[in-house]
Amino acid sequence: MFRRRSQDAPAAATALADEQAAQPRNPQAPKGRPTPKRSEAQASRRTRTSVPKDRKEAARDARTRMRAEREKQRLALLNGDERALPARDKGPVRRFARDFVDSRFTVAEWFLPFAVVILILSVLRNPALQFVSLLMWLVVIVGIVLDSVRHAVVLRKQLQQRFPNESHKGVTAYALMRTLQMRRLRLPKPQVKRGAKL
Repeated sequence: MFRRRSQDAPAAATALADEQAAQPRNPQAPKGRPTPKRSEAQASRRTRTSVPKDRKEAARDARTRMRAEREKQRLALLNGDERALPARDKGPVRRFARDFVDSRFTVAEWFLPFAVVILILSVLRNPALQFVSLLMWLVVIVGIVLDSVRHAVVLRKQLQQRFPNESHKGVTAYALMRTLQMRRLRLPKPQVKRGAKL
């Protein structure tokens, strides 16, 4: 009995050693480095936790950081600096969509001025002018829809040609929302002139 067990023990130990050798050690594991000295660990812990002890001071610091971040984004929107733009405006696909819209004349960008004129005409007591305002409203809406469909089709085709391996999700809607803004009020500011070839 004792003899059989002593013969099986080395076989089990060899199998366990082979199994451990088959699994490579993860270099990112916590013990993949020497244990630091206590003084080093305490020093690194002190530098990591540099949170202010006063809540008001912490809130003031957070507000200052957020204000600086917003100012950086605002300047990027005005200058077209890609590095500091918000996530919705970043990337070459979104930039091309912006340039595509900015290089063309769109009916939708004149929606607000037309709406003001139509509103003034509809308030007047003259039935003929009210009929004209209703007709203008219909013409503007149909014009915007047809122009938006045309721009969406051309933009999708251009995106598939120029960026076949990039994601185009939400880019058409992003571009169409930009067409609704007047050119001077668009953010990020237009980087191309109207009529420019892309």
